Amino acid sequence: MPLSMPSPSLAPSPVLTPPPSLTHRAVDSDRRRTSASAILRSVLAHGPVARSTIARLTGLSPASVTDHCNRLTALGLIQEAATLRRSNGVGRPHVPVDLDGSRFVVGGVHVAVPYTTVALLDLRGRVVAERRLNHGEREKEGDVLANAAAGLRALLADAPGRVPLSVGLATGGWVDRDSGTIVEHPLLGWRDVRAREVIQALTGLPVHVDGHARALVNGERLFGRTAGAGGSVLHLFVGNVVDAAFATHDEVHHGPRSQSGAIAHLPLAGGTERCDCGRTGCLQAELSERTLCRRAREAGIIRTADPMHILAAAADGDPVAVRLLLHRARMVGRAAGLLLDVLNPDTVVVTEMGAVHREDCLAALREEVGPDRAAAVVPTSFPDSVLAVAGGSVALDVLYRDPLSAPSSVPPSRSSGSSPGPI
Repeated sequence: MPLSMPSPSLAPSPVLTPPPSLTHRAVDSDRRRTSASAILRSVLAHGPVARSTIARLTGLSPASVTDHCNRLTALGLIQEAATLRRSNGVGRPHVPVDLDGSRFVVGGVHVAVPYTTVALLDLRGRVVAERRLNHGEREKEGDVLANAAAGLRALLADAPGRVPLSVGLATGGWVDRDSGTIVEHPLLGWRDVRAREVIQALTGLPVHVDGHARALVNGERLFGRTAGAGGSVLHLFVGNVVDAAFATHDEVHHGPRSQSGAIAHLPLAGGTERCDCGRTGCLQAELSERTLCRRAREAGIIRTADPMHILAAAADGDPVAVRLLLHRARMVGRAAGLLLDVLNPDTVVVTEMGAVHREDCLAALREEVGPDRAAAVVPTSFPDSVLAVAGGSVALDVLYRDPLSAPSSVPPSRSSGSSPGPI
C-alpha cells in the first residue's frame, strides 16, 4: 500500500456531537430555569411586587416576566396580590404578585444526636409546625427515619389544606448530596445510610439530603440577614457536631462527594480535650455540647445532658454557668478566626448556643476574632428554629433554583389543596 494512502485502521474516529436541535433545547431549558429562578427569588425578596419591577430587578424583558409569572401562577407558587399599586403615570394600576404562602409547604427533617426535628415550612422559609422526636444515640437508622416520616405525616394531618412539595433532610457529619447518602455520622454510628431512598419510599415525595451547615448557608441566603447581599458567607455550626460550610457567588461549595466542611479534627489553640482520634484540642472535642455538658455536670450545675439547662442556670445568675458559656464562646471565636484566615469571607454566620442567646457570649466571641473582623461575625438568623430551618432549607433551595420542576412534585389529583398530599 502506498505510504501516501492512510491506513483504514489509523483513520481518525468521528467526533460525536449532539444534533443542533438537542443542544438548542438544552440551552433553552437552562435559560427558562434560570429566568424562573430569578423571578421567584425576586418575588421572595420584594413581594408583593409589580411585574415591571421584577423586569427591572432581573434584567428580563416585560414579556418574559409576564410569561414566567403566568407559569408560576399556574403552578400555585405565586398569586396576584389583593392590593393594587398605582403607576407613576396614566393608565391602569399595577397588579403586584406575591408568594402563595397559604398552600404549599416543604417537609424538614433534621437528625441530631439526641433527637430528630420534623417541621413544615412555607415558601418563605417560615416554620408552620414543628415537633421534636427523641431517640437514643445508637438507635437504628431505619427506625429513626421511619419515625421522622411518621412525624411529618402527623404534622400534615394537623395542617389541612397544606400540600407538601418535597422533603429536605439535614444532619451533621459527612453527607453526600448527590446520592442522598449519610456517608458517616460518627456520633450516631451511622455509615452509608441511603436516607433519600428511605424517606422517599416512606413519604412518596421527592427528597433532598445535605449537611446541616450547608443547608443553613442556603437558608441564610434565601431567608436570613444575608439574603440578597451577595458576597461570600461562611457558616460555622457548633452543636454536638462541629462543622462548616462556605458559599460564594450564590453557590455552596461541596467538593468531591460533598465532603467539604469537615473541620471536626482541626487543631484549636489552647484546647485541652482529648479527642477520639487520639489527639488533643480538636475542634469538635473542645467545642461540642457533649464537652460543655460534661463540664457543667462536673461543676454541679446540671444533672442532665441538656445544654439548655446550662443557659437557664446562667440566666438565673449562676457564675460558673456563665463562665463555662463565655469560655466556650471565646474558643468558638478562635475557631472562627482560624476559618476567617483561611477563607476570608464577607460574613461569618455562627450557630452556637451561647452566641445565639446571650449578648455577652457574642461579644466574647467577637473579641476573640479581633476588632478588625468582629463586625463580619453574626449569629444565625433563626435562633428559635435553626434545626427546623436547616431541614426545610435543603428542599427550598432546590425549589428556588428550579421552580419549574414543581409540577412533578404535586400529583394532579392532589393539587387542589384538599388533600395533605402523597405523604
